[in-house]
Amino acid sequence: MQVWNFHNNTPIYLQIVDEIKMQIISGNWKPGEKIASVREIAQEAGVNPNTVQRALSELERHELLFAQRTNGRFVTEDVEMIKNIRREVATQKMKETLEALLQMGYTPKELEEIVSVYLEDRESA
Repeated sequence: MQVWNFHNNTPIYLQIVDEIKMQIISGNWKPGEKIASVREIAQEAGVNPNTVQRALSELERHELLFAQRTNGRFVTEDVEMIKNIRREVATQKMKETLEALLQMGYTPKELEEIVSVYLEDRESA
């Protein structure tokens, strides 16, 4: 069961959009896979079904999900789209982190070293 941790500074439906997007781009939800119903997601997340419906509609609008009239909603089968969104999310997260570190006074060279050491440590773990 998934843990939903909502925060106050972003509308809940957008947080649900982001969480579902993360499930898709991380490969936890596969292309073409059927997702849980609005009611199931709402119950699991502890939110109103209308909030979940709004989030799923947003994901459909961006074509990450598609609906089949009587069968429910499914993850897009467009693997290239998923790859592109994954790269966009990674780029945005890296940009936010690197900008914060640059504002702290780190130089690009220092950041390269920090990332390099981190990746080396991670590989050897």
